[in-house]
Amino acid sequence: MKTGSQHRQTFKVALHGLFFAMALFILFAMFTGMAHAAPSEADRISQAMKAIWDSPEAPLVVEPIVIEGDYALAGWTQLTRGGRALLKSRHGEWNVHMCGGDGLNDVETLTMAGMSTEAAERLVKNSSEAEAKLPAEVTAKFSTFGDNMVVDHNHQPD
Repeated sequence: MKTGSQHRQTFKVALHGLFFAMALFILFAMFTGMAHAAPSEADRISQAMKAIWDSPEAPLVVEPIVIEGDYALAGWTQLTRGGRALLKSRHGEWNVHMCGGDGLNDVETLTMAGMSTEAAERLVKNSSEAEAKLPAEVTAKFSTFGDNMVVDHNHQPD
């Protein structure tokens, strides 16, 4: 027969087990919640571009992606070619505004596209810094696109 002290000890062990199980449940809920987190702005930009140009035969790689307010500059490569895309957020949705090569890494071009001079300067600076972290064979492809091309919200040339 158990004594009162033994009953208290059994109760404490059961209580500790319950708290441990609750802690595990909370940790599990936190980690599975993080797996279902909303995509980042960079992920949304990459997805918007891939929805247009990605294919199994020619996968689109989008990097780097640099965001400045409602504008973003994304480098991309696809097989042996590449370039840059200027995107604009409209009503919370990222849309390609211009496609180009080295010309999109120019403050004057970005201001003509609607950016303020200060924002364009920050975007060019931050984009150049992000591109410098990539291998040279990747960034060399960004120059292969050629002249800048304005695109409307349906991704058709103006």
